[in-house]
Amino acid sequence: MMKTIQPGQLIYWKGSAAIVLEFKGFQELIVRSVESGKTDIVHLREISLRLPSDINKPRSAHLVAEDKEWNKALERFEIIKPLLSIHHRSAEQVQQVAKKHSKGVATIYRWIKQFEETGLVSSLLRQKRTDSGETKLDKEVEELIGTLIQEEYLQEERKSITKVFNLIKAECKNLDLPVPHQNTVYARVQKLEDKEVLKKRLGAKISKQKHTPTPGKFPGADYPNAVVQIDHTPVDLIIVDELHRLPIGRPYLTISIDVATKMISGFKMTLDPPGSSSAGLCIANAILPKENWLAKRDIEVEWPIYGKMQKIHVDNAKEFHGNMLKRACQQHGIILEFRPKGQPNYGPHVERAFRTFMQETHTLPGTTFSNVKEKLNYNSEGKAVMTLSELELWFTIFLVYCYHHRPHRGINKIPPIKLYMECIFGDKDKPGIGLPAPIEDEETLRLDFTPYIERTIQRQGVEIDYVHYYSDALRKWIGTADDENPTKSKKFIFARDPRDISTIYFFDPDTSRYIPIPYLNTSRPTISLWELKAVKKRLIEENDAYVIDEEVIFRGIKKMREIEAQAIEKTRLSKQQRATEKRKRRMAERRKNWEVEHETTSHKAEVLPNETADELLDDIEPFNDVELY
Repeated sequence: MMKTIQPGQLIYWKGSAAIVLEFKGFQELIVRSVESGKTDIVHLREISLRLPSDINKPRSAHLVAEDKEWNKALERFEIIKPLLSIHHRSAEQVQQVAKKHSKGVATIYRWIKQFEETGLVSSLLRQKRTDSGETKLDKEVEELIGTLIQEEYLQEERKSITKVFNLIKAECKNLDLPVPHQNTVYARVQKLEDKEVLKKRLGAKISKQKHTPTPGKFPGADYPNAVVQIDHTPVDLIIVDELHRLPIGRPYLTISIDVATKMISGFKMTLDPPGSSSAGLCIANAILPKENWLAKRDIEVEWPIYGKMQKIHVDNAKEFHGNMLKRACQQHGIILEFRPKGQPNYGPHVERAFRTFMQETHTLPGTTFSNVKEKLNYNSEGKAVMTLSELELWFTIFLVYCYHHRPHRGINKIPPIKLYMECIFGDKDKPGIGLPAPIEDEETLRLDFTPYIERTIQRQGVEIDYVHYYSDALRKWIGTADDENPTKSKKFIFARDPRDISTIYFFDPDTSRYIPIPYLNTSRPTISLWELKAVKKRLIEENDAYVIDEEVIFRGIKKMREIEAQAIEKTRLSKQQRATEKRKRRMAERRKNWEVEHETTSHKAEVLPNETADELLDDIEPFNDVELY
């Protein structure tokens, strides 16, 4: 089950321990400092569930781990995975798993602790010991902490953790034992099973309500982020380019839908056909908070769903079988599950959502409709007006203002946003599961789900698709020999965002962190991978024998943009000329109609003066035959 935040839980804010008192919507919490007792309202992004000393530990060691080491970490994860998913595990269940795999119970608990602290499988990689010479907690103190937690904290009187710590401190002084740090006591409380804590402090009924899943039609989709479905489709709309607003074709839409609540947890629109890149960017968008995304677009309505999903359900398309996606999901403890063949009922949630969204696009200028029969003689390219970024904005607004707030037939006509709120915060009949744990290193997570390339580092830096990159951060790695074959150069990992390839991200093996690496020639314009592929294709079509290098590519980019600029200028002048001719025709038609009307009016005006009013009335006889009633 995903990590969540609940009232009464220990968190860390500004380097100090605090207790969550209550929620203030989806973004803020009311917390009380353990040390000072002061109450504050804090933003969800400002807190951590881990000790401050753990936050800056390497986060992406999965990229450089040897296959043997990584497979060992995966083996450990597979052993503890059943315990992680049930969340309300008991000591007996842990013992059963330990016995089944011939491991010590303490080892299983240690692996669970390591994974739950970070949510990363790389935390299960074998680490070199760094605690030599450190003093461990006195055994008597450890036993005293355990006893007082059981006798004082796990009781119906529901004493606070602070109160229990004060009792432990007083007892240690009475027994002349060293007083443990308050964070040590809070860490012990955090290790307690959630089900056990609720049962002893709030009663068996509430504990059962909290931990009994609500059966759904889709296996395992019992709460938000338990299961999401991801798929792609071409959008029924022609879009135009950002610079010259010329038609460039149909984009592709990738969406992630939360099966339990029908909330759209993330999406990505691209010009390239579906691939691991669009799938990874969609997953990152689904996991990360949307607050900044909405603020940049001046959207004030909330899009509250975020957090690591437990399982991603996909079809068997090749883009979901790539190594990048596989390792990234493994690293973050996400199960990548493929749709069983011959069972179409496993994929209708995302497909129904696509139908809903495409119906909306059929009202936009430039729509291609669903088929030729519907389209008739509609000129989709001629009517196209939206750029990719404008379509993204339109789609975002549709999601947060309309789709999430409309009654949904798949969830008993409850709006997705309402069901999501009920699941998170609870209602009078059932407590909520709590807010998803904050993502502590958003940039690293995004890059983990970004396609990466392996390259050697030379004196001029790195070359990828004829484009050169360099930074002083690469200097120490120039000419590094391969570990297994010293006669060859070592290859390093570089993540590349296809939307902007002016910067790549070097994964430093020493720090297990990403470092941005810009163009070697920083005067080069920012381009996308789509533009790079387009210019390479054009260069090859123009001359098969063309020697392609970086200079040629950027000359090609410049030439293409000049051609586009000329095309848009010609289009503008042509439209202007057509508009001028249209105005001239309208003026000519109006003048002609005015002359005809003027002739008719003049003729009538000449007839009237020949007869006086008295003469016109001479032929009128009185109503002698009219009878009055």
